[in-house]
Amino acid sequence: MIGTNWRGFRVIAWVGQALLAVFVIVAAFQGNWLNALGLACFLVVSLVFVIKDDRLPTLFDFLFVVAALLNAAGWVWGLFYMPGPYDEIVHAYTTFAITLALSFLVYSSMLNIFRNHKLLYLVTIASFGIAIGALWEITEWSAGKILPTEVIGSLNDTMIDLVMDTVGAGLAAAISLWALQEWTRSNKVTGNSRSQTYI
Repeated sequence: MIGTNWRGFRVIAWVGQALLAVFVIVAAFQGNWLNALGLACFLVVSLVFVIKDDRLPTLFDFLFVVAALLNAAGWVWGLFYMPGPYDEIVHAYTTFAITLALSFLVYSSMLNIFRNHKLLYLVTIASFGIAIGALWEITEWSAGKILPTEVIGSLNDTMIDLVMDTVGAGLAAAISLWALQEWTRSNKVTGNSRSQTYI
């Protein structure tokens, strides 16, 4: 059975990194330097997550790279501004992927404690993800004030994005709890401090 640390996830994540680099090049050739810069930031951040293969489950790396690719496609081809739910889906999924990866890093020293406090863990991770979503909305609002392009359409757009961010955060909390159970179970079976693998 494929677990959260299957090495195949890392291979796929590296393929995603290559695709993301292509997106950066495409945006640059289109002369859209703001998009190219934004995509380059996603590339660098996702590269950091993939390189830290001893600190995160490989599944989390893979999911984060997919989030970067979805955002890249939205920017390069303008999918965020087309009719349909693309923007909302990407908002939920991006919050989901970022929350999964960052929560395991931020709370790494407390993972063994959280195993016996599942409800507390769920609330903590969900709250962490909701906060990330709120910060992202503030970033979008600030970008709209600074940059010559319109980022936020309306108050309704912002509220829907926050709802989708909350959905993504809740899903991240559930998946993270599953990963926590697998990680701590493996820790007990091996008798090693496998926390050194992720921490």
